[in-house]
Amino acid sequence: MTTPCPSGATLAEAEAFLEANPDIEAVDILLHDSNGIGRGKIIRRHELASLYKSGRHMPISILGLDICGEDVHETGLIWDQGDGDLRAWPIPGTLKRLHNTTPPRAEVFMSLYELDGTPMTSDPRHALARQVELLAAEGLKPAGAFELEFFLLANELDADDKAQPARDVLDGRRSHKTEVYSVDHLHGMLPLFSDVYKAAELAGIKAETLISEYAPGQYELTLHYREDVLQAADDLIRLKRIVRAQARAHGVTACFMAKPVEEYAGSGMHFHVSLQDRDGRNVFAEQEEGEWTETVLHAIGGMRDTMAESMLVFAPHANSWRRFANQSYAPISTNWGVNNRSVALRIPAGDIRARRIEHRPSGVDANPYLVATTVLAAIRHGLKNRIDPGPETIGNGYDEGQDDHMPRDWRTAIDAARDSAFLKDALGEDMHRTFVAVKAAEYARVSRTVSKLDFDLYLHTV
Repeated sequence: MTTPCPSGATLAEAEAFLEANPDIEAVDILLHDSNGIGRGKIIRRHELASLYKSGRHMPISILGLDICGEDVHETGLIWDQGDGDLRAWPIPGTLKRLHNTTPPRAEVFMSLYELDGTPMTSDPRHALARQVELLAAEGLKPAGAFELEFFLLANELDADDKAQPARDVLDGRRSHKTEVYSVDHLHGMLPLFSDVYKAAELAGIKAETLISEYAPGQYELTLHYREDVLQAADDLIRLKRIVRAQARAHGVTACFMAKPVEEYAGSGMHFHVSLQDRDGRNVFAEQEEGEWTETVLHAIGGMRDTMAESMLVFAPHANSWRRFANQSYAPISTNWGVNNRSVALRIPAGDIRARRIEHRPSGVDANPYLVATTVLAAIRHGLKNRIDPGPETIGNGYDEGQDDHMPRDWRTAIDAARDSAFLKDALGEDMHRTFVAVKAAEYARVSRTVSKLDFDLYLHTV
């Protein structure tokens, strides 16, 4: 029996894909949880049509898992609801062929719905869709893109049990130099990145500039600006999967930890965002360069006003907080500035028509759906309350020090998020409860773990 698809996906999309790709044997179906981890199944080719006709039952608990895939009962999504099944539906336009798979496979993103077809409100993608809809009701449409920073590491640790940069896949060389912006350094990884670009093209992602970043083995890929923020988040989460798969195929490890190497800068996931009116005009764009509109200033004001209580979204893991070191290209304050990478909120230089805000606090380990959700809600907050952003930071923003009200560690961020009325409204009550409960469970897991560092510091000294 065919059931109406609440996501808007159609059987015709699946049929056209199968006709155009007769060699595809299986499809990864992916639902993304609060950590941005793809959970789901691999189905066979003949099952794809029924997925589009009737959806696929999945347990509600799939959205109540921690980073290790363990149930978090405090989410209310496990035994409180009998761990019953809800229905996952394919997201229109996300059925894509995968590059370099044997046998040939595809993937499709899913969202979870109640059995009556209403959105399941602990699904991160639904939380973002809700903020987009609220802006649409105000005559505004968000556009944006994420930047992807990551490390390519050797599969084995060094003699000191530390991560080390991968050898070039072209000739086996290994560099322990920073190599920032070195074009020649990129050449050693070109076979891998060629596969990344091919995979991105198959997925309909416009992966653009490749950069050797500010640490040995660190790289950045930029993504084409999207007029649909949901698609921008899809791009980022899909590109992470592409990079991980192609790195593995070339014998190295793609690392999306925020801070894998203690001596060097970590990896961010900067979010560029702007707003269009109903006529497609960028409402952040000023008439004369540098004469900022009230809209862009109030948007920055809203982001600054809500940043402290939202930091758990931007830095969701224990390792995330190791990225925030002075002068590490990670912001430690809520400050803002123009053409200035030492601040949290940057207005990049460039064409007025492309005026946007670069939101810099998030690590690459954050969930892009929740990051975009929180940023859009902060913009709405700033516009509604006409919040003044305060003075622009000129020069080195690190000289201002850390804001007193900003969380200084993971535990404080969890407490701030739990108590935040803004974040509860931004994410929705169910998504907020789920996310905070998962983070609290992960904090407890880390806190009770006796690490190698404990033995190094205390075994023979106390």
